[in-house]
Order: sequence, then structure tokens, then C-alpha cells
Amino acid sequence: MKKFLLVLLSVAMLGFCFSATAEEDVTVILDYVANTNHTGMYVALDQGWYAAEGLNVNIVEPTEGATATLIAVGKGQIGVSYQEDVTIARTLAEPLPIRAIATILQHNTSGFATYSGKGITSPADFEGKTYAGWGGPGEEAVLKAVMTNAGKDFSKLNVVTSDGSGFAALKDQVDIMWFFEAWDNIKCELNNFPIDYMPLRDLDARLDYYTPVLITSEEMIADHPDTLRAFLRATTKGYEYAIANPDQAAAILEKYAPDESPELLKKSQEYLAGQYIADAPRFGEMKDSVWDGYTDFCLQYGVIDQKIAADQLYTNEFLPDGQ
Repeated sequence: MKKFLLVLLSVAMLGFCFSATAEEDVTVILDYVANTNHTGMYVALDQGWYAAEGLNVNIVEPTEGATATLIAVGKGQIGVSYQEDVTIARTLAEPLPIRAIATILQHNTSGFATYSGKGITSPADFEGKTYAGWGGPGEEAVLKAVMTNAGKDFSKLNVVTSDGSGFAALKDQVDIMWFFEAWDNIKCELNNFPIDYMPLRDLDARLDYYTPVLITSEEMIADHPDTLRAFLRATTKGYEYAIANPDQAAAILEKYAPDESPELLKKSQEYLAGQYIADAPRFGEMKDSVWDGYTDFCLQYGVIDQKIAADQLYTNEFLPDGQ
């Protein structure tokens, strides 16, 4: 009898050890500090939905270089990036082995902002003005494109690197900045700072691209497809929760972004609740036409020097009910 009980105990202990080590570690590298673009992932983490999928997810902010590069070299399994970065990374002389596996937003919710009263309401007004940006590879191309389309000379725009001072710089330091509707525009609203805003999607249809997107490495796609499916099942659940419960989702995000204003998080979350899925059939789904449009834009303005097929840039296959 004692021997039998020892056998049972040994089996039980083996089962415990197996279950205790069954969770797979997944590192998610963000593109920036925690914000409402990332809410669905923090909700999934907070509510235990990743753990329920057998994943031990660690969400970290980038500390050394671009997220696309970090994912390509195996510093993490999932990254938050942008269609711009993926397109450029995949068309380098030595392409980075990454692909997008879901979009967080269906439409580009960014654009150019100026301080109201300066008389800058379209790219036709950009000549002789100062633009403060971050120096991204696609940034100059967008500025050049929208000014050219307006019949203006890009070389007459003074482009400087932003010093990080935020929206207040628009009043008397610079004239134009690239803003994100769910964050910068709401900050201006909360601070009674009047701006004129020009959405990129209204300036050129090809600029209504996916930003941000979730990316992974080709190695993960080839060797760990079930991990990607599990991650996206839980992530989708998180974003669906944020859509249905924006105030509660903002409260969850606040735990992970304690330095941000609760009012900003709440208003931003309320806005993005209508943007995560928008007019798409489900969270995360992407289309060839959007990827092809931005690729054509990049080719036209010299950001890339070769055409690349959309299926080399993204896949929907790991989304719930994916195909």
C-alpha cells in the first residue's frame, strides 16, 4: 500500500512539475512607452488571458534600437512596429526577417498639427516654415509628397529634430509637428491648446496605412506557429474588451502607465475604442491593397528601390479564425 501511494505521489509530483514549467516565455517589445495603442495586450496580461493560453508574457519598452531590428535578432518574440518600418526593413540590401501578424489600428490616425492662428492649414502653407520631427526614413518622403502634391517646394521647409518638448513648442519654437490623434491631439484638448490638424489619410490615400502593427520573426512563423496563434487569441480578447469597456480598460492600463494622466488615458481609450477594428471584419486583419499602396508610395518617392509583394510583409494566418 505504501509503495502504491508513493507511486501515486510521484506521478502527481511529475504532473505538477510539468504544469509549472509548461508556460512558454514570450517577450513583447513595444515601440514606445506604454500607451493606449497597447491597451489590449495589458488587459490580456492583467486578466490572465495569456496565462490561460500557456504563455508567460513580459511586455517591455525598447531600450536599444528599433523594435524591428530587436525582433529580427531574437531579443523578443513579438514587437510593436509600423507598416513604414516593416516595408523598409524588408527591402534593405540585407532584409530583416520579420513580418506583421496583426494591425492594432485599421487606419492611420496621425497627421500634421500646427498652432491655430498661424495660418498653416494645409501643406500649401509649409514653405518657409519649420517642421520638428524624429528623422524617420519615411518622414521626409511624406513631407515631400504632400508638399509636391500641393505644388510647393519641399526644399523651402526647414526640417529640424524635435527636442521632445511636446505640443507647447508649436506656439513659438516650431511651426509643424507630426501628431497622433489618440494621444497628442487629446493632450492639446485637455490643455486648451488650439491646433489646426491635417490627417495624413486625407492628404494621400496611400498614407492611410497600418500603424502600429504587431510583428514577429520568420523564425517564429516557421517554428512556433501555435505560440503566435495563442498570443493573438488572448490579444484579440484584450482589444475586444477595450472596445466594449473603454473606461475599465483605461483603468487597467493606468496600472502599467502610472505616470500618465488618468483623464488622458480615459479620453484616449474612448477614442480608440472605435478605431481598433473600425470597418474591418475582425481585430488585426490586414489587406494587400493597403500594403501595396504604401509600397508604391515609397517607390515613387525613393524610400525603397524595389517592389515587394504584400505577402512578404504581412500575414493574417495567425489571427483567430485566420486564413
